[in-house]
Amino acid sequence: MQAALAPDTAPPAPRPGRGAVPDADRDAASWTLLDDPQEWAAFGRPLGAAEAPACWESHVAVEGIHCAACAMTIEDALGAVPGVQSVRVNAASRRARIVWSPAEARPSQWFAAAAQAGYRFVPAGDVSRQQARRIESRRALFRWLVSGLCMMQVMMYAVPAYVAGPGDMTRDIELLLRWASWVLTLPVMLFACGPFFSGAWRDLKQRRIGMDLPVSLGILITFFVSTAGTFDPDGPLGREVFFDSLTMFVFFLLTGRWLEARLRDRTAGALDALMGRLPDSVERRGPDGRFAPVAAHRLAPGDVIRVRPGEAFAADGVVIEGDTSADEALLTGESTPVPRPCGARVLAGSHNLGAAVLVQVGAVGRATRFGQIVALMEDAATQKPRLAQLADRVARPFLAAVLAAAALAAAWWWPAGPGHALMVAASVLIVTCPCALSLATPAAMLASAGERARQGVLVARLQALESLAGVDTVVFDKTGTLTHRQPRLARIYSRRGVPPGDALALAAALAEATLHPAAQALADAWRAQGLASDWVLAEAQEHAGQGVQGRLRPRRPGGAARALRLGSAAFCGVPRLDVPAMQVHLSGEEGWVASFVLEEDLRADAAEAVTALGGEGVQVQLLSGDRDAAARRLADGAGIALARGDCLPEDKLDAVRRMQTAGRRVAMVGDGLNDGPVIAQADASFAFGHAVALTRARADFIVLGDALSAIPATLSQARRTLRVVRQNLAWSAAYNAVSVPLALAGWMPAWLAGLGMAASSLLVVLNSARLAK
Repeated sequence: MQAALAPDTAPPAPRPGRGAVPDADRDAASWTLLDDPQEWAAFGRPLGAAEAPACWESHVAVEGIHCAACAMTIEDALGAVPGVQSVRVNAASRRARIVWSPAEARPSQWFAAAAQAGYRFVPAGDVSRQQARRIESRRALFRWLVSGLCMMQVMMYAVPAYVAGPGDMTRDIELLLRWASWVLTLPVMLFACGPFFSGAWRDLKQRRIGMDLPVSLGILITFFVSTAGTFDPDGPLGREVFFDSLTMFVFFLLTGRWLEARLRDRTAGALDALMGRLPDSVERRGPDGRFAPVAAHRLAPGDVIRVRPGEAFAADGVVIEGDTSADEALLTGESTPVPRPCGARVLAGSHNLGAAVLVQVGAVGRATRFGQIVALMEDAATQKPRLAQLADRVARPFLAAVLAAAALAAAWWWPAGPGHALMVAASVLIVTCPCALSLATPAAMLASAGERARQGVLVARLQALESLAGVDTVVFDKTGTLTHRQPRLARIYSRRGVPPGDALALAAALAEATLHPAAQALADAWRAQGLASDWVLAEAQEHAGQGVQGRLRPRRPGGAARALRLGSAAFCGVPRLDVPAMQVHLSGEEGWVASFVLEEDLRADAAEAVTALGGEGVQVQLLSGDRDAAARRLADGAGIALARGDCLPEDKLDAVRRMQTAGRRVAMVGDGLNDGPVIAQADASFAFGHAVALTRARADFIVLGDALSAIPATLSQARRTLRVVRQNLAWSAAYNAVSVPLALAGWMPAWLAGLGMAASSLLVVLNSARLAK
């Protein structure tokens, strides 16, 4: 996040500490900047009264987090800050969601609490985070190189001790090689092992057990035993020198951690890539007509900005000067550039491909479609699936058991020799670290969610991937789902004395109160005539699945207002037309006014999607509020055998409940408008994102485009994800079941323990990375 800009004069000033390793003073200064309420919208949003009254939800990236124990430490530390209502941290995505009350707390307080616990917060979307990650990645690579170089040299000095026969090497040469190995091990201990030691010290200060603690104890035990053998070769530990094993397993641990970080960024980095689409600053027109740079999050509705070719639009708005085209693939699923002439709407996050244009800002921040997509992905990135929560609960007791097992192993082997006993304890500490267990579920689900996001499907709830994998029935809504998002007006029947055009004008004015595709078809048909309406909507009330009633008043003075209903025949109290097509009726106090016949076109890929679902062993059904004959006609065209029309929202809800009672696992596919109750009831649910504000959609999956093929593809991906999660958990369990007894029996040297621990975590991440393809 950037600091506040001078309104119209200077480009953004860098935050304190940007581009360098931040110290405590610089961090404190940058946190103070975040206490400005104008900065909060850049990494959060105010919650509504139904969610948490007078509270803000903020999303931050977490630096220094490696495991589930780290996540729990952060949650406990922030939970103690007054005013912080809830904290949710995901170790795999390294993100946190904080709900807090501005009346009791400020961001600087919970940023400081995280720092005191040993972790650094960075506001989501902060441009400095990418630079900080590059610096940390280079530092990790340098640690890996130092450990690798020292390991090779130490191994070279250790070879004579392994291959020399009696009398081949003098005592002086043996001691010299030990001292050389000790000197070469010092850079490994003082520099390369820094992340392990700092993490362990942080846990000790918090009086907690983290995954770095047993690793650090194992490293320190091995080093001090080997140092004692070097300094006192004739003492009780004189034969216990393991600098080669020490440097080798540190190298293996750093290799695993570095590759794990690279793979995690690649597979679960869709959110970071998405947030990087918005520009850091824009050119805003000032009162004097001149353009000056300003921070993008400082924009307000009504501002006029200039967007050059190749730049991204920073806000939703309208082009007021110039003609261009835009790349909106990420936001709407439209893969080809879309013309955006003067007067057209543009979306935040889309890219200007044509010429420079002037845009009048209409919506900013979380009110934009881009902001809604980011909010959904941020929320998903901090969620913990059920299996991950179970692993987190097991992690801490397991670590305590590891320490106890190491102590017992040392006590058991002590009579055989202190040196051997301590090395067995070190191997137990290292080999049993449950990193693989804590990564097994979130790594797979985040990789899968990232892959779906790149294909235009947002995973709003990670747990839904597990639910969707078990689905055996998919229920489709008809209008706007199996058919194109909006039907076409085909014919108008009106009462004697009411011209069809006048009836359409009344219906179009009342249709402004609803987003239902049938109502919008009437409104579009009226707008296509290019005529001004004589009616203004005064009040309206929508009845889900039935229609809308309201009162219209004439624009001309002296006219009488009219109370009307627009919707189904039953809702309007009129008879149906005897035609096998979608119908919308208009009635008033005098009775029937008009009926509108609409034609719907089946989506081109509907039959293919239904066939693909059948290939997955899934039963497909259609539940529609339209006439039963029309619903069955559309179902036959799509290849759906089970169809039912004349369904109110409560009828759809009852049908899904009966399926679930019969033991079926149901996924619902709707438009997100009138299907809210049944979408909430289903085991998994899809909504097409064009029909409803994304932040209000209750669906588990949001399809940004119009392709029905996204439904079977997501189902297949969910099943692959669950298979990978089970493979990861099985591998983690098998690894510990084999390795722990070997370490306790003294048959696993320290270097092999380090290799096993690194390989187990790396295998889990590599297996999960397959889901990103």
